[in-house]
This record gives sequence, structure tokens and C-alpha cells, in this order.
Amino acid sequence: MTKITYTSSSLDEESGARYEEALSTVERELLGKGYPMKIGGRDVLALEYEVRSPINMDIVVGRFQRGGRDEAVAALNSAVRAFDDWGRRDWRERAAIMRRVAEAVERRKFLIAAVMAYEVGKNRVEAVAEVNEALEAIRYYASLVEKEEGYVRRMAPGSPGEETWSVARPRGPWFVISPFNFPAMLGSGMVQGALITGNTVVWKPSEEASLTAHLMYEAYVEGGVPPGAINLLTGPGELYEDVIVGDRRVAGIAFTGSKDVGHHLYREFAARQPYPKPVVLETGSKNPTVVTAKADLAKAVEGVARAAFGYGGQKCSATSRLYVQEEVKDEFVEALAGYTRSLTVGDPRKDGVFMGPLINARAYTNFARNVQEGIAAGGRLVTGGRQLRDGWMSKGFYVEPTIMDGVPEGHYLFRDELFMPLLVVAPFRDLDDAIAKVNDTDYGLTAGIFSEDESEVREFMERVEFGVLYANRKGGATTGAWPGAQTFVGWKASGATGRGIGGPYYLFNFLQEQARTYVR
Repeated sequence: MTKITYTSSSLDEESGARYEEALSTVERELLGKGYPMKIGGRDVLALEYEVRSPINMDIVVGRFQRGGRDEAVAALNSAVRAFDDWGRRDWRERAAIMRRVAEAVERRKFLIAAVMAYEVGKNRVEAVAEVNEALEAIRYYASLVEKEEGYVRRMAPGSPGEETWSVARPRGPWFVISPFNFPAMLGSGMVQGALITGNTVVWKPSEEASLTAHLMYEAYVEGGVPPGAINLLTGPGELYEDVIVGDRRVAGIAFTGSKDVGHHLYREFAARQPYPKPVVLETGSKNPTVVTAKADLAKAVEGVARAAFGYGGQKCSATSRLYVQEEVKDEFVEALAGYTRSLTVGDPRKDGVFMGPLINARAYTNFARNVQEGIAAGGRLVTGGRQLRDGWMSKGFYVEPTIMDGVPEGHYLFRDELFMPLLVVAPFRDLDDAIAKVNDTDYGLTAGIFSEDESEVREFMERVEFGVLYANRKGGATTGAWPGAQTFVGWKASGATGRGIGGPYYLFNFLQEQARTYVR
């Protein structure tokens, strides 16, 4: 089989056949069933809530448990008990277990991808790519821990007769809070970062992506992670936020989601814990792409469209603001609009569909509101702008990929992360002007440039205040980071530690150093 990544345009024949088979399995065996929470290896039930598919609201994905404070405390108790064993295991054993987890994920790859189609509306290429990314991240960190020998390092003696060591130690139980948009990769990425370093986990996935989390949980347990070292807690997080931020036994929080929620957790955790503890945040962005007069415009068209409209713009890394040099702006925007109109919007389970539905009714309503607000502010629809209500699409949350020109650059459409396929365009005079516009934001996750002039690219790379930078990336101007290749690290309001997932320093977020001295 061909390796599928986010820059792939389609599945190979064998992958396509296995994906189709997995869709049938999901329909036959998984949809509409009840799913318990997993606490200390036990099935735990509570009041149920129902999740329906954004593809078609007649489809019931499953019934999940509305965990509350009592269940959160029970899960934390389980993680505390398990830490005494898991945290003491040799790093070699934990790395070996993680390799088996990756194998378990690989066995479920197409099943997990098919579930994501139903659960979050992700097309087949993006879904398979995400599962590949998740299992490669697990293998990458197993290899890194082995390469670094568990982050145990012999140091120079401070005085004669001393034997000194630096030893990285786990911290304890972590709450991991993951989003709907990358339920396999971002959920598993934070979970495996905590587990491979010897910590234990209470995993709280998005309510809209709990079935994917269940399948990933099963892979972790099948791979050998003991009950209690990983616990799965479902339902709205506000029901047990007090436990997450206030229980002093919580060693850290790993969160991916909105800036407002992430920063709220950061402040509350700092205020209510007895001493500073780590919070690992990735909180989205307002990602820019710059197209200069020296760009290969055909390459830039495809790269911008894939980054702006892949998965309906519902990516932390999606291009949502576009700056084009004045002398090529009209030509480029016209070409981009033509390419965008060629993208297929439809049922993400079907081959050839580029963009599926938005995640829920709130996003669907907000899309229409944002388009109208942009027009009211003086913007012009270049293409798109409609909610798609004809026929079967009326049962889901389908919209057109949309480009708007002429919106004032101080407008919230240029400032706020929207998480939808709405791209705003503005001109720039020269590269200094473009870089000033790019940096005029509190966010700092991903940014891209298209230019065949190496000096322009070099200037962009040196001066732009974002953590993940791309030049001339046809497969996605600002999207498609891969473990071991592009660290997914947010600057400014887009992160908290400066050590991103997929990179060589990420595991340090979950560790604390201990200096050991033996006098012989």
C-alpha cells in the first residue's frame, strides 16, 4: 500500500478497498451502540447522551456517558494508584509497549478512519492520513526514548569521588483534553507523550469524537498499557472542571482546543494548585499565507486551496487569511476562485470528495453569520458563501468553500479563529508590509509563503513570529505537519511551552529532571 499523508490526493486501490470494507463494518457493528467510560479497566455508566453524524443527522453514531464529578474523581484515583507501578517501569519496557500500541492502531487503521467519517465528517484521505500520523507519532517517540536512553545521562563529577547522573522522571497523573478535529492524532499524541514518559492519564475526548477515542483506548490496552494507567472519561468537561484544575493530585494538563478554553484552564490551574505545574497547550491560530509577485502562481493556488479548505477549514493549521502582492493579486485570486469552485463538496465517505460537512449546527449557523458580517463590512464574495440545503445535504451541515475580498483588515474575520472554510484576502505592497500584516495577531501557529526568490523566503523565515513555517508547499500552504519532520509548535497565544508535538523536545513537557549524586 502507498503511504497516505496529508499531501496525498487519493487512496491507492488496496487502501480504498480496505476503507470501503471498514465502512461496512462500522455500519454493521459500531453505529448506534452504547459506549461506557473506562475507569481502572472497568466499564462505567452514567446518564447517556446521543451523538449524531454531521454527514446526516438521521445517523446515530453512538450513545455515550455523561461523566460528572464523581466519575472524574474515580478516574483520577485510578490514575494515582496506577502511577506507582507504571512510573517505576523501566523506560525500555514502556517503549516496547508503545511499539505494540502502534501495531494495534495499525490493525485498526481503516476502522478508525471510517469511524472518523461518520463522527466528524472527515474525508477518506484525510482520515487515513490522520491514523497514519498517529501511529507514526507513537513509533517516533518510542525510537526517541530509546535513542536518548530514557533521558538518563551520566554527568561530570562535581567533586572527587562523586558519581553524578541526570535522570528524567515522570510527574504523575495527567488530564488530557482532546478536540474533535484530529481525534486520533491529537488525542493519542498527548496521551502517548504522557504515558511513554511514565505518567498516567485521564483522557477526556471531545463529546463529538468519543467513538474514535474508544477505538484508540482499545489499542493502548491491547498494546499492554495497564488498566488505570489510561482512563477514558466522556461528557462535557465543565461538569468536572473543578477536579481537573483543583485536585492537587493532578500533575499536569495537556489540552488542544480553543484559545479561550485553554487559557481559562491555564489560569485556573495556576491559581488553584499549591505550586506551579505544567500545562501543555495548543490553542489554534489565525494562520496566514503570503503570495509574492515572484511566486509560482499555479503551485500557490493549489497550496492555498488545500490549506484553506481541507477538512472544511476545521484545522488549527488552516490558512484563513491570505496576503497577495498587489501586482499579481487580481490574477491570483481569480485563479484561486476557479480552483476552489472545482472542489467537490459532499459525503466524505465517497471517493473523490474533498470537503465534507462542518462539525455541527452551531458551526453551520456561524458560517452564514460570518459571511453576512463580512459583506456588511464591505467585503465581496469572490466565490462560495452558501449553505448547501438541496436534497440529502439538508440533513447535514454542508457549505461552500468561500473566498472574500475587501473585508477591512481590522475586522474580526481577519482576527478571530473561525474554524470554517472562509478565507479572507488582502493585498500587500512589499515583503516588509506582508510580514507586518502576518505578525499583527496574538496567534502564532502556522504560516506559509510562496516565492521563487530565495532571499524573500529567507527573510520570511527569519522574521515571522509563528512556530511552523512552510515555503512553496503545494500539498498545503500551512497544513500537514508530520511526526519527526515538522514539529507542531505554537508561539504566542497558540501555545504555552515552546515544545510542540511531533518534535524532539515534546516529551520534556511531561518530565522533570532529577540530579543524583553518589559518593563512592
